[in-house]
Amino acid sequence: MKNYWKVGFFILLGLVAAGIIGIFVLAAAPVDDSKLQKSKKASIADDVAFEVKTNKRDLNRVINHYLEEEAKGSNMDYDVLLTDEVELYGTMPFFSDELELKLAFEPEALENGDMVLKQRSISVGRLRLPVSTVLKFVQKGYNLPDAVNIQPEEELVYITMDNLKLKSDIKVRVNQVDLKKDNIRFTIYAPAD
Repeated sequence: MKNYWKVGFFILLGLVAAGIIGIFVLAAAPVDDSKLQKSKKASIADDVAFEVKTNKRDLNRVINHYLEEEAKGSNMDYDVLLTDEVELYGTMPFFSDELELKLAFEPEALENGDMVLKQRSISVGRLRLPVSTVLKFVQKGYNLPDAVNIQPEEELVYITMDNLKLKSDIKVRVNQVDLKKDNIRFTIYAPAD
């Protein structure tokens, strides 16, 4: 009787180990890496520009409302929090459990009005994983807005502001993002026709 239990135990142990190795091999496999999207310059000559200065608290509310609207009818499960950095909290399926995921980014406003989020830290539970591996998972596993382009190999997220779907054909350009000083400035272009 003892030998059957030992054999069964080692078979089960081997299956679990093979499953874990398989998950890590699939997660580390290269994905199709698209290049940074260049922002299309919209025709804003006839639009009315509004310069806006805001703070982290108010922008947190707007971002999460926008994400909530985008998430309707999808399996999206993540939140964004602005502190001294941009933090993304979500979950990651692992066998029958959900592991907690936290990504922290440093935002940078670009001259063309787009924004880049440079990876600062990443963790799954308390485990530190390679940034590119987790970004590949986020890229494949989350239903992100069209404006968000994840670049795992460069360890950054590129946000094309022209691709944000806003009501009334409003366009947004990011001018400055200094989260430590709570100084966030952008320009809103509203159609005047």
